[in-house]
Amino acid sequence: MTEESENKKVSIIKSSSQFGLTTLISRLTGFLRDVLFANYFGAGANTDAFFVAFKIPNFFRRLFAEGAFTQSFVPVLQEYKLTKPEMLYEFIQFIFGNLFFVLLVITLLGMYFSEELIYLFAPGFINDPTKLTLASEMLYVTFPYLLFISLTAMCSGIFNSYNRFILSGITPVFLNLSLIVFTIFSTTLFVIPIVSLSYGVLVAGVVQLIIQLPLMYKLGFLKIPKINFSNKGSVKVIKLMGPAIIGTAAVQVNLLIDTIVASLLITGSISWLYFSDRLIELPLAIFGIAISIVMLPVLSEYFQKSRMDDYSETLEKSTKLSLLIAIPSMAGLIILSAPIVSSLFMYGSFQSYDARMTSLSLITYSLGLPAFIFMKILVTAFHSRQDMKTPVIYSLFGILLNIIANLTVVFIYLRHPFEGAHAFIALATSLSAWAQVILMSLRLKKINIIKNNIFFNMVSLKIIISAIAMGLVIYLSFDVSIFGDDLSPYERIGSLLAYIITGAIVYYVFLRLFGVRLSKFKI
Repeated sequence: MTEESENKKVSIIKSSSQFGLTTLISRLTGFLRDVLFANYFGAGANTDAFFVAFKIPNFFRRLFAEGAFTQSFVPVLQEYKLTKPEMLYEFIQFIFGNLFFVLLVITLLGMYFSEELIYLFAPGFINDPTKLTLASEMLYVTFPYLLFISLTAMCSGIFNSYNRFILSGITPVFLNLSLIVFTIFSTTLFVIPIVSLSYGVLVAGVVQLIIQLPLMYKLGFLKIPKINFSNKGSVKVIKLMGPAIIGTAAVQVNLLIDTIVASLLITGSISWLYFSDRLIELPLAIFGIAISIVMLPVLSEYFQKSRMDDYSETLEKSTKLSLLIAIPSMAGLIILSAPIVSSLFMYGSFQSYDARMTSLSLITYSLGLPAFIFMKILVTAFHSRQDMKTPVIYSLFGILLNIIANLTVVFIYLRHPFEGAHAFIALATSLSAWAQVILMSLRLKKINIIKNNIFFNMVSLKIIISAIAMGLVIYLSFDVSIFGDDLSPYERIGSLLAYIITGAIVYYVFLRLFGVRLSKFKI
């Protein structure tokens, strides 16, 4: 192993840690935001309307900020850095100008057709004119967020290529802070308080873009944008983005499908799915997204330099590290679903029934957590090789599987309504993710990118047994039902922390007993 390779591995784990830490700060402020949402607005018709109005531009944001654009742009950017440095700045100008133009058109169309988009993404609102009108009005305000946050994503892609990960990780904090402020003052700003959140989203988008500009200037990339779709670099990014939009969007498309189907269920279903999804996003963002974002420029460089042994070793160790974290996270979220939800959200307008329904969907989403994390990493392996088409095939299969499962749930529910139908929607998303992970890993092994069995081996068995032991100790030692209203927030949080700390200690002890050393997972 060369000294350069060793330095690169140190850089990966250091950068992942930095990005993970800043993302943790972001997610913690996000939890505070969601606690206030639950407290001020509860889980009802108005919150369902806002979550739909926010999810539509947020869906496209994830395609650009964490998906298709970044996955297509960064490998080409790395190529320019290594082989065409004299053309790099012009390439950035064209990408910025082209992206701005396309996003402006999409944003204007989204605002003009805001009501039609609600018809499309929340068909269940058609029977409730008040909810439909409220959602379309808020979508009109929130849709420009797509423009600002996607330009922010482009800046982050540049920063990541220069190993500047801290600003990228901390940027989402400003969205949370904006929504927190607008939540606190919602009753004084608007007749319908929840409308304030749509303006909070808009303000956050502007702020998130502005804070990128000083570092863009420092790196020399803050220049007047130019529109040129015939530029070779732009053409290559566009070609890669086409299939990548589908390839990286499987989880997000499935979550959007969940919202569409949930709009046909009992009022509150969209909100319950939102709150449970937010809890899943914490480990997903800290580990899955953080590792994949840091890995992309590194794997792209290895591929450009034909260093395939380093490429394969980095990918396999990243997957094993994710396994070490994802399995106990899944077990913990399942066992502690009720205490977690009631500790974080069950205040004010958020009732115990809402907590129980949210915990049900949290359990079924948690079953797919390892798959969500693995998918981020495996998709990065394809995209770093500028192979955008292969993940598309698997994502289409996953989306089809999710649609069939969701339609089955709706068909049964409409004929025989039953409690907790929304949890089966989350379960369908989890199963869809697992199907895609299995297909992608088999493909990577077939083309010899993955050389060993990374999911079924002695180490993974030891991790699974340790996680099961952790879950059993927590379940048998503590009351893991919904906390009562008689407990204060401090008592709930204190008890939950005791459960988590106990579980972490048990998991670590069992890993040590089985001879699993954390040093083996360094990347």
